[in-house]
Amino acid sequence: MTARLAAVPTERMHLVLMMVLTFTTGIIDAVGYLGLDRVFTANMTGNVVILGMGLVGAEDLPVLGPTVALVCFMGGAALGGRVLRRAAGPWTWLTTLLFVSVGVVCLGLSVVLLVADEATPPPLALSLPVTAVLGTAMGVQAATARFVAVRDVTTVVVTSTIIGLAADSRLGSGRAVAEGGAGRRFLAVALILVGAAAGAALLKVGVWVGLLVAGVLILLATGVGALHGRLGRVAERAA
Repeated sequence: MTARLAAVPTERMHLVLMMVLTFTTGIIDAVGYLGLDRVFTANMTGNVVILGMGLVGAEDLPVLGPTVALVCFMGGAALGGRVLRRAAGPWTWLTTLLFVSVGVVCLGLSVVLLVADEATPPPLALSLPVTAVLGTAMGVQAATARFVAVRDVTTVVVTSTIIGLAADSRLGSGRAVAEGGAGRRFLAVALILVGAAAGAALLKVGVWVGLLVAGVLILLATGVGALHGRLGRVAERAA
C-alpha cells in the first residue's frame, strides 16, 4: 500500500488533499452560519457582506460574531504565514503541524459543544469563543493551503474559482480547455456545495457533529499527506 501511495505524483496528491479540505470548509461554514447564528468562519467574503448589512441594522443581522470571525481569521492566517517562513518545501513537518492543529481544534470544539448540550444556536457566551477559535483555525488552514499552492484550489474561496471557471471556459477565453483547469475548478466549487449540504444535514443531529466529521477528515488528509511526503523524501535519498 505504501508503494502505491509513494507512486502518486506530488501534484496530484496535493490536489486530492486540498479538495478534501475544501469539502470540510463547506461543512464548517454550514455549522457556523446555521449553528453559530449566521457567522462564516472560513468564507470571509460572506462575513464582510453580513457585517456591512448588520452595521445598518438590516434584518437584525449579527455584527459582533462576523467581526470576531474576521479578526481571528486574519490572526490565524498571519500565524500560519509566520510558521511557514521556515518551511523548506510545500509539505514538511511544519505543514503537517498546522493542518493537524486545525483538525484537533475542530475535534476539541465538537467535544465542547457536545458537553455543553446547548440549544442551536448556543448562547453568545459560548458561540463567540467557538467562533473565535474556529475562525483562527480556518485562517491557519487557508494560509497553509496557500503555501502548498495547488492551482485554483484555495480550500476557502469560491468566487475567484467561479470567475476562473467561467472566464476561461469555452464561452470565455478557452484557456481552461487548453490548460485543463476546468475540472479542478468545478470540483472545488462542487465540493464546497456538497460540504455545506452535508454540514446542514449533520446539524439536525447536533451542532457538534459537523465539526467532528470535519476534524476527522482533516486529520486523515493530513496523515496521508505527511506519509506521502515522507515516502517521497526516502525515495529521493535512496536515488
